[in-house]
Amino acid sequence: MPDRKSLALLAAATLLAAAAPLAVAQTTPPATQPAGPGGTLPETTADADAAAARVNDPFEGFNRGVFGFNDAVDRAVLKPVATGYQKAVPEIVRTWVGNFFGNLDDAWSLVNLVLQGKPRQAYDMTVRVTTNTVLGLGGFLDIASEAGITRHEEDFGQTLGWWGLPAGPYLVLPLLGPSQIRETAALPLDMGWDSSFVQHDPTRYSITALEAIDARATLLNATGLLDSVALDRYSFVRDAYVQRRQSLVWDGNPPN
Repeated sequence: MPDRKSLALLAAATLLAAAAPLAVAQTTPPATQPAGPGGTLPETTADADAAAARVNDPFEGFNRGVFGFNDAVDRAVLKPVATGYQKAVPEIVRTWVGNFFGNLDDAWSLVNLVLQGKPRQAYDMTVRVTTNTVLGLGGFLDIASEAGITRHEEDFGQTLGWWGLPAGPYLVLPLLGPSQIRETAALPLDMGWDSSFVQHDPTRYSITALEAIDARATLLNATGLLDSVALDRYSFVRDAYVQRRQSLVWDGNPPN
């Protein structure tokens, strides 16, 4: 049985899948095949890192059932709570909250950029995190974006993919939403970062719940669009998620 932290935080991940189609829909696959971290071209496989037409989804029956469960929880609980949060909390306060968690995510991206051996991007993120933490009052103000300092978003799943670990089959997790075997293995580290600095359990649970609600509130328009355009929401989200993860691992230049 997952603890309250897991339930709160990854209730928001069901939502994050809804944002993926919007990002992927505006991305055109490149014509060239880039080299991997070792300088060699990757082999083409039927792994979930391949094109969406060849998504590795051997657990589709199970996944569709979990997808329906997650969608029901979102409609019954998460979306109403997020809608109330958006109406009750002033926009400027919601912006501060989003900036604060964004700064924590930037720090985790910095860790992963170092693990991936990307010095230029790591330098950018070091400047971002330092600027927003010191001049942005602990991250509540996003001074770095206003100054044009580039954000490079990375997580541990991307780090594993960068160093060649295959994505594995597509998998929908209860409450956690779309994933792949590689991303599922990385979840404990990716999920635990934001609250890892807080030792007081009630405070940690509160931070986790606030982050989940804020993340869901930012996706209200995106999920509304998803409902209006997708005939098969499961396939739409699955294919978009796999393409987006592939693009993220390869920094926007995935192999053909």
